[in-house]
Amino acid sequence: MNNIVGIYNRLSEEDRNKLNEDDESRSIQNQKSMLISYAASQGWDIYKIYSDDDYKGSDRNRPAFNQLLEDARNHKFNIVLCKSQSRFTRELELVEKIIHGDFVEWGIRFVGLADNADTANHGNKKSRQINGLVNEWYLEDLSDNIKTVLTDHRRKGLHIGAFALYGYQKDPEQKGHLIIDPEAAAVVREVFELYASGVGRTNIARILNDKGIPNPTEYKRRKGMRYNGADRACGTLWKYYGISSMLENEMYIGNMVQGKYENPTYKSKHSRPVPKEKWIRVEGTHDPIIDIELWNRVQQRRAEKAKPCYTGEIGIFAAKTRCMYCGYTLASSNNRGFRYLKCPTRNLGQQFCKGTFIAQRLLEKAVLEELNRIISKYFDDSSAGIKISISKNMEMGKQRLKKEISNMDSKMESLKNAIRNLYVDKANGVISDGEYIEFHKDFSEEIERCKKLQTARVSELQELDAEGKVIRSKEEILKKYKNVSQLDRDIMDSLIDYIEIGRCEKKIHRDDLPPIVIHWKF
Repeated sequence: MNNIVGIYNRLSEEDRNKLNEDDESRSIQNQKSMLISYAASQGWDIYKIYSDDDYKGSDRNRPAFNQLLEDARNHKFNIVLCKSQSRFTRELELVEKIIHGDFVEWGIRFVGLADNADTANHGNKKSRQINGLVNEWYLEDLSDNIKTVLTDHRRKGLHIGAFALYGYQKDPEQKGHLIIDPEAAAVVREVFELYASGVGRTNIARILNDKGIPNPTEYKRRKGMRYNGADRACGTLWKYYGISSMLENEMYIGNMVQGKYENPTYKSKHSRPVPKEKWIRVEGTHDPIIDIELWNRVQQRRAEKAKPCYTGEIGIFAAKTRCMYCGYTLASSNNRGFRYLKCPTRNLGQQFCKGTFIAQRLLEKAVLEELNRIISKYFDDSSAGIKISISKNMEMGKQRLKKEISNMDSKMESLKNAIRNLYVDKANGVISDGEYIEFHKDFSEEIERCKKLQTARVSELQELDAEGKVIRSKEEILKKYKNVSQLDRDIMDSLIDYIEIGRCEKKIHRDDLPPIVIHWKF
């Protein structure tokens, strides 16, 4: 094959140079121009130019990026050309998986102009890996900075969500402040009044549905908000848990309550609940929809109606299983002493959701078998060599950094001695005053440069130490559950984010399993 290149461009920031949303940004145009010129200078034929505008380097769902990977897999070209490795991806995991893995297997060369990344040059692989690690650190630092700012806003009682809670709307005159939305607030008051008068949550949902009142998700859509909720047939309906959530939300009495969920890491797309005692609660930040007398009556009735489950304990799969089709959390039921998990919308009809249903004992068995398979594979002899290699590379990297830090100390001490000798030479008339000033300035600037470089190397060394701790922590976690024979809640919370369960279309045997997808935390 002749040298055929696929050019990839990406811009992450919201570009203000566009005339409209359909126009390409100037930065993308500049990247294209530079890369096309370089490809022409190398005599490469261009297969296609792929562009993702307004996408982050950590986003794995970039449309042009994924199209490029698909075309690469089908051998449409043999070179991928980018402005830099970070334009392709900022995730070290993808650098290793795609650039050093898939591309090598597919016979594709990767070239990044700005950072001299070139897989044809085997000597700079470690440099590319370090670039990937630096980009990873950049994403982590950015994530930490954003979290700090958002936490500060929450503590000040400022609303930071993309959308206001149903019943409220964002104040156009004051950022972070909520004002009452009269139309939705009327529905909220009706819900509280119905419940206080003795109507159950399921019946309240049915009353609202019979009136044709759209639920909060559908209400946002009808108001023209760009709300990306699940698009499903039953998505316009009120349901029991939506009513239940509304009745316990302090936002309706004027208190700002935020920080209920968090992402475990900046890479995670799935949030997890935060313990209630860690929620950020600020009183009296906005006008209440529900007066305190009605609120207290509702809370008293909720307390009277609350019942513990039949064992008084949290089930091992509680809030951990979801319907593969509609995304709702599966409900638990008991029949003749056996526990089952089912989609709460399955009885609404096939037009709403196909629904799913599984015996808890079968799900426990499937999860346990998969967990033991993963642990066995992690600790088998073939993967041991890979882990040893990674450990050696990290140790070599740490030794190299320590050596560079030590060398910087020696170099700075030599420069300081040179400055002291300069003064002696000037006093003895060996050099002029002008030469003394010039040399002193050069040596001082070199010392400052060495200090900055040494600080950067110390930071890199600390990050490598931290990464090593994460790897060791993962190994300790898996080692802890090696040869486990029974699932419990501790295992579920430690290892599993959530589980998607589908429907068994053609069940031949009693113990046939539906499709199951486990989303692990490690």
